[in-house]
Amino acid sequence: MSTDTTASVSTHILDTSIGRPAEGVAITLAARSGLDAEWIALGGSATDADGRCKDLPALPEGTTHVRLDFEVETYFSKKQAEAQQDAPRVRDSGAFFPEVAITFAVTPGEHYHVPLLLNPFGYSVYRGS
Repeated sequence: MSTDTTASVSTHILDTSIGRPAEGVAITLAARSGLDAEWIALGGSATDADGRCKDLPALPEGTTHVRLDFEVETYFSKKQAEAQQDAPRVRDSGAFFPEVAITFAVTPGEHYHVPLLLNPFGYSVYRGS
């Protein structure tokens, strides 16, 4: 939850290749307090059955930039293994992008919902509501 002195962040992932939420994707959250400041790892979580990550750590006061790191390789490796049961091998690895890192600026008092639209060969993000 955001306060007057902090921002808050939430996210979810939709696997657009199957039109369903991406469950079990590990996400880590880092923050910094300016362009020249060091990133501070705050912790992380994983997406639930609805593709949502509802328990990301709170941002510290003074945060100006946030980075979400999505570990998508394991998710796609699992999906590929499931698909291989019924289809010939399509590619050698689980994902072209093994991880997705999204960095964005925040303002105290604001909430930032940043959805990730994901498929094995591309992704898109936006500021949601």
